[in-house]
Amino acid sequence: MRVFVLNMRGKPLMPCKPRKARLLLKQGKAKVVKRDPFTIQLTIATGEAKQDISLGVDSGSKYIGISATTKKHVLFEAEVELRNDIVKLLADRRQYRRSRRYRKTRYRQARFLNRKKPEGWLAPSIQHKINSHIKIIDMLTKLLPITDITIEVASFDIQKIKNPDIQDKEYQQGDQLGFYNVREYVLWRDNYQCQGRKGCKNKILNVHHIESRKTGGNSPNNLITLCETCHNDYHAGKLKLNLKRGQMFKDATFMGVMRWATYNALKELYPNVKLTYEYITKHKRIKYGLEKSHRMDARCISGNPLAKPLDTYYYFKCVRKQNRQLHKATPSKGGVRKNNKAPRYLHGFQLFDKVSYQNQECFIFGRRTSGYFDLRKLDGTKVTASASVKKLKLIERANTLLCERREGNSSPAYTIV
Repeated sequence: MRVFVLNMRGKPLMPCKPRKARLLLKQGKAKVVKRDPFTIQLTIATGEAKQDISLGVDSGSKYIGISATTKKHVLFEAEVELRNDIVKLLADRRQYRRSRRYRKTRYRQARFLNRKKPEGWLAPSIQHKINSHIKIIDMLTKLLPITDITIEVASFDIQKIKNPDIQDKEYQQGDQLGFYNVREYVLWRDNYQCQGRKGCKNKILNVHHIESRKTGGNSPNNLITLCETCHNDYHAGKLKLNLKRGQMFKDATFMGVMRWATYNALKELYPNVKLTYEYITKHKRIKYGLEKSHRMDARCISGNPLAKPLDTYYYFKCVRKQNRQLHKATPSKGGVRKNNKAPRYLHGFQLFDKVSYQNQECFIFGRRTSGYFDLRKLDGTKVTASASVKKLKLIERANTLLCERREGNSSPAYTIV
């Protein structure tokens, strides 16, 4: 473990060992400014000798790997879990908005072409991922005197993934070539036969979404042909279907959009940003016998794959700041819609506060007015589903980037001589 050190002006210095930090705090020469990652600030003037620190960033659509290294030592390693619930939340909000407008302004005339997105606009789900990359890098530059930043980008040929032998004009001739729409293609693909029960006699065919249209979309690999009887029975709970959607390319699409947007945004903030590619990272990881993980990839990206590892690393999880839904989706008797927004503080605690319960550090994932809370780790492990508020001790207030320190020695699988 390393303790991060700031000078009197709040600028980062080289980190120190816990023993030295304890001495500085005991002598009154430093004060604690942050618990996780543990950071102290000096109250006296001191020398500011620094080394070259390289920051490696393994970008991703679900997880980010971070590793800050010198030539000999790993100073910081972390994995960041990004939010993947934004698409569903926006779809739910759109559904509520349409329902509300139908109830309130039923005969309102349609309005079109009255809204224009700004130049460079990206979908909120993608923009969040880009902002999270920038946020975690900005946090590291405030903890360590980083001299170089290297970020890995990736580009995926989705059609090549589907068909490795694709060539030339075949790129312009997709699966749906010659069909009027997706529905016609799906019916043809399934030979105009119900895929639910064998021997269906109903000749009226429907196209069924395997996953919800909100999150799964209208891609052909998320659609299947069912007769009207099977379709109605399935939604009524009378028929069970063991269906799995085809291969998804959501993450590959995210990365294709994100790679230059993230790099260009970082370039404006940090002129010392460089690019690298996945094949270079993979070659280094195999060469030095490192395990496959996001932080290992980040260490290879930093340029110091054989730096001496730490015994701990940090795990961050991005969460929403607040629930902005105003009313419950299901009205109560009399058509009254109850308010959905709970008070910010309940018995002095808010959602995602870090607390201590029976000598365990955990987070509040659920609250009840009775004073019993749902406590969990960041990986979803349940500590308890009903902890009395009297047994909780507040450690840190909630924010949108939850932090947890984990044990784990990330040493090479074998030594390179």
